[in-house]
Amino acid sequence: MTDPARLEALEMRIAHLERAVQELSEEFYRQQRDIDRLRQRNQQLLAEVEGGAAGASRTDPEPPPHY
Repeated sequence: MTDPARLEALEMRIAHLERAVQELSEEFYRQQRDIDRLRQRNQQLLAEVEGGAAGASRTDPEPPPHY
């Protein structure tokens, strides 16, 4: 391989690698954003469940009307 051909081949490889790195970076960003959103939703759901469990643990003085 001559020097200009070798240099061109290296430049092509670098260009492809740069594009691949950029695509991976964008995908990583999207996944991290989704993880953050899901964590927040999980916390909301846990708070709702804990709030419902706290309300259900109280005993009412009178039975519900269907008894």
